[in-house]
Amino acid sequence: MVHVAYEDAVAYAAWAGKRLPTEAEWEYVARGGLQGAMYAWGDDFMPAGRPMANTWHGRFPWENTSPHGWRLTSPVRSFPANGYGLHDVTGNVWEWTDSVWSDDHAAPASASCCAPAAPAALAESDQRVTKGGSHLCAPSYCLRYRPAARQGHSVRSSTAHLGLRCVRDG
Repeated sequence: MVHVAYEDAVAYAAWAGKRLPTEAEWEYVARGGLQGAMYAWGDDFMPAGRPMANTWHGRFPWENTSPHGWRLTSPVRSFPANGYGLHDVTGNVWEWTDSVWSDDHAAPASASCCAPAAPAALAESDQRVTKGGSHLCAPSYCLRYRPAARQGHSVRSSTAHLGLRCVRDG
């Protein structure tokens, strides 16, 4: 699902009996057990010349060679799963988290590892952390399809490369 703003993502997750992950949860599962690796699949961007995620290839923003076959979003499971069995954790679309954005990557004093309660009303200027990068991320431009990378998006943002991944507590 794309073109979904933060509040809609939260509402969908609740409807599905799930929630959005925190930034720390998202990054932990995106790594798939590979602590310290540059990418969710290891340290080589294209092992044996094989694309491992739906990212931009070529000169950004005017030439996308699309060696994986998609110029926009790709179908789920188009790329190998990570060590925890999750597909498409990087590239393809940015994914909302329930973590409040801060420029310095420092968690608010009241934050924990678990999903915080959403404020009663969100302002237009409020931002949440998005993770995973998208099909528009290129090595020459942003490298944000790394598990450690992060981006702040306005809670009212809705684009063709912004979506969500829900989690369920055990």
